[in-house]
Parts: sequence; structure tokens; C-alpha cells
Amino acid sequence: MADLTGKKVAFLATNGFEDSELTSPWGAVTDAGAQATLVSPESGTITGKKGHEATVEVSSAEATAADFDGLVLPGGVANGDHLRMDAASVAFVKDFFAQHKPVGVICHGGWILTDADVLKGRTITSYPSLRTDLTNAGASWVDEEVVVDAGLVSSRTPDDLPAFNAKVVEELAEGKHAEQTA
Repeated sequence: MADLTGKKVAFLATNGFEDSELTSPWGAVTDAGAQATLVSPESGTITGKKGHEATVEVSSAEATAADFDGLVLPGGVANGDHLRMDAASVAFVKDFFAQHKPVGVICHGGWILTDADVLKGRTITSYPSLRTDLTNAGASWVDEEVVVDAGLVSSRTPDDLPAFNAKVVEELAEGKHAEQTA
């Protein structure tokens, strides 16, 4: 596994996140040496759909992509739906693409990418119910365990976490990708 020592990774989530899609990638990046930070429109503690509680460190209104080397977007229907309606969260996500930084997204986490308008010409996977939304936003949707498109890593479900985690760590280690644009 790649060494992420000195890298800072933001995780953007809110109440209703898919527990394993936050905890498993979090463990992968911190095990590789990165510092993980939970960003959310909420303050205090957020709770996953299966009860995992996580402490928010920075609000999405105060967070800036310039402070991080990459971003992970966990899934969960309620999580994905609420985040895409938060203007600060959408702007935060878009800035990672504008700065050419790696972004990992799994399951319903991809919904916010449609609102950030960063999918034109990109190849992505997700939970199957997002296919129409993602293709309408300009993406080419495929049904694969993990897809990497110039710094954008995507997966479908918690079953894909081992492959997703490995590719997220790999892309974070590689750093900026010129083709990763907003």
C-alpha cells in the first residue's frame, strides 16, 4: 500500500451516511499515514444509518479544498441527498476538481457531483439508481467494482470497499491529476 504520510484527506458527510463507506475508507487512508478530517454542514456529531457516530471537525461552510490533498464522499441515500442541497458542500466538492485533486466517491455519494457540475466527459460508477442522474450530468456510467478516471475514483456499494479503498489510497499518493477539472 502507498504511503500517505503528510497528506490530509477530507471526508464530507452528514446524518444518514452509510457507516462502512465512511469508516472503511477512513481506516484505509489513516492506516496509510494520512490525516483524515470529517467535514459536514452539521456541527457536533453526525450519525450513520446503522448508528455509527462521528465527530465533525470542520463545517462545510468553513472548509476549503486548499487545506486538503483529497476528498472522500461516502454514500447513504439521506447523506447524498442532503449534501447536494447544501451550497457550501457543493462548492467545497467543486473546488477539489478545480484544484485537480483526487476525489473518491461511493454509492449515493455521487449525487453531489451532479450539482457540482464536474461529470461532463467522465466515466463513473455508483449505486445503480444514480445511473440516470449521472449520465444526464454528462458522465459515462459503467457497472464495475471500481472505476478510476484521472483522479476520480468511484465504486457501487459496500461490497466494493476493498477495491475502492486501494484505489483511493493509490490516487491520493499520486497527487494532483491535470485531467481532474471542474
